[in-house]
Amino acid sequence: MPKAAIIIAFRDFRDEEYFVPKEVLEKAGIEALTASNQKGVALGADGGEAKVDLLVSEINPTDFDAVVFVGGPGCLKNLDNEASYKIAKETINQGKVLSAICISSVILAKAGVLEGKRATVWTSLMDKSAAKILEENGAIYQDEPVVIDGKLITAVGPMAAQEFGEAIVEVLTEE
Repeated sequence: MPKAAIIIAFRDFRDEEYFVPKEVLEKAGIEALTASNQKGVALGADGGEAKVDLLVSEINPTDFDAVVFVGGPGCLKNLDNEASYKIAKETINQGKVLSAICISSVILAKAGVLEGKRATVWTSLMDKSAAKILEENGAIYQDEPVVIDGKLITAVGPMAAQEFGEAIVEVLTEE
């Protein structure tokens, strides 16, 4: 059975971006473990609760077929760090599926794994800074709900959560 690590902020992850893809993965027969920056029960921005199976620092990409970064207000505050960059780099180096939704695509950009890759990220009419960060780190920004570039999958946010989950399953089952 394929395994995925879904990485969320311990506080204020985006509920739909976690629960919807997790359900899609599990329905497809993929074991989905939840990782965060703290152990216990993580709390979503909309009040959803998620049991944390392991710390981000305990993730070994060798043990997983896919790594999924989830966005939300707490994402960059809790996950934009060397531990996350290391996981992103190792996941890519091992030829595994790496994915990010919403603002968490910024973590992949800062990790240096989007260089020359097509990717998307959350933006708004008032705030295009995340797209700029992707471009400054060598990504080819695309204003699309979900972008697949090889084994790299990025999505814009909650409205794309279902399609994001389906894209992860599609890329995982192509192998």
